[in-house]
Amino acid sequence: MKIAKLVVCLCSVAMAWASAAKPYEVNFNNPAQVSGTELKPGAYTVEVAGDKAMIHGKKQSVEAAVKIEEGNERYFVTMVRYTMVDGKYRVGSICLGGTKTKLIFEN
Repeated sequence: MKIAKLVVCLCSVAMAWASAAKPYEVNFNNPAQVSGTELKPGAYTVEVAGDKAMIHGKKQSVEAAVKIEEGNERYFVTMVRYTMVDGKYRVGSICLGGTKTKLIFEN
């Protein structure tokens, strides 16, 4: 009985670890808005969990709703596409390098 509990516990931990979001590196060349938060230019990490993307920097973090699209081919590098609204850059989408995944931000 104790062995069965141990196996179930280990399987639960393994599944949680496997489903953890993988961080991706992204660089913003311009000040950019994501979900109303203005992020300064610099290096950030993006983690995707379901329909949410968490963007973390050294001093700033923001969570945003995203739509995830899978393309036909892998993106070689991570690309950020901006839209200009009222003279400010807003992150429109991020194509994650090494994957077929494109994150479309709902600004």
